[in-house]
Amino acid sequence: MIQFAKTLLRGDANELAASLAEFDPRRAVCCGVLILLGCGVYGATVGLWRAPVQGLFTAAKFPLLIFLTCAGNALLNGMLAQILGSGLSFRQTSLAILLGFATAAVLLGALAPLTFFVLRNAPPLGSAADVTGHSIMLLTHVVVIAYAGVLANQRLFRLLEKMSGSRAVARRVLLSWLAGNLFLGAQLAWTLRPFIGSPRLPVQFLRDDPLRGNFYEAVFHAARHLFF
Repeated sequence: MIQFAKTLLRGDANELAASLAEFDPRRAVCCGVLILLGCGVYGATVGLWRAPVQGLFTAAKFPLLIFLTCAGNALLNGMLAQILGSGLSFRQTSLAILLGFATAAVLLGALAPLTFFVLRNAPPLGSAADVTGHSIMLLTHVVVIAYAGVLANQRLFRLLEKMSGSRAVARRVLLSWLAGNLFLGAQLAWTLRPFIGSPRLPVQFLRDDPLRGNFYEAVFHAARHLFF
């Protein structure tokens, strides 16, 4: 498992391409375990600002969000990979995306101490500035998750370039995957809220109105409150 995580972080296209060429279910299992561990640990730091129970809820929901996004877009991503000329089968496409998410999960797990430090120094719940504390935590996690996603997708791009033999094809495939995963993932994240937990709302596993509003609106309001 540790060696596999090192391979993901190095982003060695030759090693990763070999894992796609000869499908081994153990690699898919390793990806699943890394996502559970990395996203679970990081998810705990997301919800812990609101309450310890919220930290446990988020530790469970964050890996679930990743798995639902992978499963929900599996067919679409496989079709896009073939239409755009990558040469990847549906099974290889699913494993490639799992490799990308597993890389991001390892990075997020490594960054969990940083976000824990931020929450320990942010205005706490119950203080006069707890709304500001919530905004700081929300934007911190958006930046950290985006950072881990960029690094993971850089490695996934090199893998796609190796498999397809074309930088242009790899770019088109990756961008199409990112668009689909971002759209579905953002909506699923909003449906599975709360992750951080609002200081004015009770701790819940899911909100009573999960389809109200959207993720981008919430980020905009948090940025406006913090900077304007």
